[in-house]
Amino acid sequence: MKDWFKNLVVYQIWPRSFCDGNGDGIGDLQGVLSKMDYLESLGINCIWFSPLYPSPNADYGYDIADYMNINPEYGDMELFKKVLDEAHSRGIKVIMDLVVNHTSDEHEWFKKSKDPSSPYHDYYFWRKGKGKRPPNNWLSCFEGGAWEYDEKIDEYYLHVFAKKQPDLNHDNPKVREEVKNILRFWLDLGVDGFREDVITFISKKEGLPNGLPLPTACGIENYMDGPHIHEYLREYRDVTDEYDCFTVGEAPMMTPSNALKYIGGKNRELDLMFHFQHMDADCILMDYLQTKFNLKKMKHAFSKWQYKLNGKAWNTLYIENHDHPRIISRYGSEKYRVESGKMLANMYMLQQGTPFIYQGQEIGMTNIRLDSVSDYVDCFVQNNYKTAREKLHFPKKLCEELAFKSTRDNSRTPVQWSAEENAGFTTGTPWFYVNPNYKEINAASQEDDPDSILNHYRALIKFKKENDVAVWGDYKEHYKNSDKLYVYERNYQGKRLLVINSFTEENVAFEAPDGFDLEKGKPILCNYKNPTVQGNGFKTRPYETRVYYFE
Repeated sequence: MKDWFKNLVVYQIWPRSFCDGNGDGIGDLQGVLSKMDYLESLGINCIWFSPLYPSPNADYGYDIADYMNINPEYGDMELFKKVLDEAHSRGIKVIMDLVVNHTSDEHEWFKKSKDPSSPYHDYYFWRKGKGKRPPNNWLSCFEGGAWEYDEKIDEYYLHVFAKKQPDLNHDNPKVREEVKNILRFWLDLGVDGFREDVITFISKKEGLPNGLPLPTACGIENYMDGPHIHEYLREYRDVTDEYDCFTVGEAPMMTPSNALKYIGGKNRELDLMFHFQHMDADCILMDYLQTKFNLKKMKHAFSKWQYKLNGKAWNTLYIENHDHPRIISRYGSEKYRVESGKMLANMYMLQQGTPFIYQGQEIGMTNIRLDSVSDYVDCFVQNNYKTAREKLHFPKKLCEELAFKSTRDNSRTPVQWSAEENAGFTTGTPWFYVNPNYKEINAASQEDDPDSILNHYRALIKFKKENDVAVWGDYKEHYKNSDKLYVYERNYQGKRLLVINSFTEENVAFEAPDGFDLEKGKPILCNYKNPTVQGNGFKTRPYETRVYYFE
């Protein structure tokens, strides 16, 4: 089986906020084209586009109105082909976001489905209510109940996310044929694969039984890893196997043992799997329910995935994307932004797996703070705020604080290209707030600074791509009970790496684990100059990271 995806370093573009090429305040494909030199200079060799399709933007592109077209806000098919060709000419692969758990309620299929006699009626989950109540007690992950009533036909449709995101019925073979047509359409165009959104939700339990009475996402046990999930994914895999491409799934509440059923072995249904476990080190179940950052919890998650997948499947490495706040503001330190930004980069990218980098992460962008919860456009945080106020009866001040810190809008502010107006993102009025710290944090100011986060990422990506030990090496964690340091080694064919990361501004006494003589190793990718050693150890500086390379 092909496994070139193991050598990729993927860069995620959330198009609306990447770069605006026509001055209308919205990021677009012209903007992407204008940044191709930048992307190539980073060293990445694959781009993942968050949805580029026409969408009413109830969930910013994850509510799709047409799967075989480009959102006119971003450009058109001709421009997309130009971007694709340009990327390919530079040795950069391109993957699309496949969002087929649900469509937009403005998709033609859904509009036609409102006629009970139409063949499209069964493309979705339309059901009669129980008296004056919905068909079951499920709650949406994004807003209120999971059922929306249509008076005209006296039926409800299911939406486990926003009201404008009705769920597709994959039990209908016609829907599965439509999905295969979508896959073929983009693969025939030359796209190199797909990131598959909440793909483990596409098979619902027969009869749609009531869920356990949870305050949010009630019913999830009836559609997560559903009864026909492997059968349907196998069907879709048969299509992608006709092409030289790769697929990465996304699955909330995924564990390594469960992931192996999807990505393990010769008959894997997906090549890689995004999970959320290492993103739960400062929260419970979701970013909104925050706790104090717990390094041991984070390390345990990373190590569990490294150990359990080793030799059986391949890890997906990431610390930021469009669904989570900025990592420096969460696991690092805004006070030691540059130091902690470099440390976090080494920490995750030097593990075994394919690393994903999210736009702006490579320059150390941070969370934004707006005046009021109503200033945010993220439907998820609006729902979480409402649930916390009305169902959990949290105090208003606390609900606001949790919203500011956890909203997905933190990672969706326009990319900070320069210190010019609007951070060089647009010559027009930006569609969303630009983080006011753009004069200090921007790509242009870091371009020629050898000590910038940007140039650290460049060096790290180069090292990851060129050194087999960083790609294929086995992983072993050290000092797992430390709540200040994350230390691990990689081993491959006589070469070794020792990766040392401090998660505190305190000076911590570090001693090399047994079998390592630091004097014999070559210090690389450090975030402080003069990495001196005393007695096979050293005192860490705030958020220090060092990598020792042994041949």
